[in-house]
Amino acid sequence: MVDELLNWRHVFKLDPDRMIDDASLERLCFSGTDGIIVGGSTGVTYENSVDLLSRLRRYELPVVQEISAIDAVVPGFDGYLIPLVLNTRNMDWLTGHHLKAIRDFGDTLPWNRMLGEGYIILNPDSAAARVTEAYSVTSEQEVLAFSQMADQLLRLPIVYIEYSGIYGDMALVRRIHSLLRNARLFYGGGIDGWPKAAEALEAADTIVVGNLIYENLDRAIETVPIMYKDSRKEIDDE
Repeated sequence: MVDELLNWRHVFKLDPDRMIDDASLERLCFSGTDGIIVGGSTGVTYENSVDLLSRLRRYELPVVQEISAIDAVVPGFDGYLIPLVLNTRNMDWLTGHHLKAIRDFGDTLPWNRMLGEGYIILNPDSAAARVTEAYSVTSEQEVLAFSQMADQLLRLPIVYIEYSGIYGDMALVRRIHSLLRNARLFYGGGIDGWPKAAEALEAADTIVVGNLIYENLDRAIETVPIMYKDSRKEIDDE
């Protein structure tokens, strides 16, 4: 399953701490997206995570959990994404929480269903930046260096460029992508419809759409790559 995740082009990210009704959830799961990530920066608990997982299990879509709190980890996901925030001031978000989890649960961790993500948070005003104490990266050279460190030195399978709420610099994202040799490049932030989704898909390997789900569901579904929308239209026309 985790190997398949590295081939995803489009994924919706659902926050367990935010409400979504059953009809909207069904539309997302039948939209043609490659998968669902369950995770958030604040308010994520075991209870709201397991509730969302149980609702998503009505569908055949792959579902992975992005871990932001050890006590919110839920067994039964298809895979687990483990963020390492590279531009954090607080080492807990780079190795501290991870070491504690391994120390306490190492014998039971599903290593074959886990992938590390080298997170670079580029919106210092976002909730993700505040929670992880990420500092502002103002130099393009530093962003590129972080990306290469994650890819070449740490050998992480995913480099995640997180603008979280604002649309990022796609020229920079393309530059990062051109330097990666092994890692998959994920991009998230500010995608508000198909035009930006298409541009981000050209720059990165995988795009993550989250906030838009709760702001405008129709436009969120429009971000699913056109190859899926075309095939779905053919089925609807038959």
